[in-house]
Amino acid sequence: MAEPVDERLGNALKSRRKAAGLTQAELAHAINVSRKTINTIENRVFIPSTLLALKLARHLGCSTEDLFFLISDEADST
Repeated sequence: MAEPVDERLGNALKSRRKAAGLTQAELAHAINVSRKTINTIENRVFIPSTLLALKLARHLGCSTEDLFFLISDEADST
């Protein structure tokens, strides 16, 4: 039987936002959330709802999969 793999949500929001030339405040204003919401998503403190993830992707001109993805941590086999 295979060892379980731990998975966590990664995101590329900060790099996509910066590539678009937006501050956290500008992006937040554009999708009607607080700057703190953008900050906590970027720092992986808060996982956005599906609706918010879709709004972020649409505003940044990319897919949700470009912004959010699973990171697999292989379990130690020792």
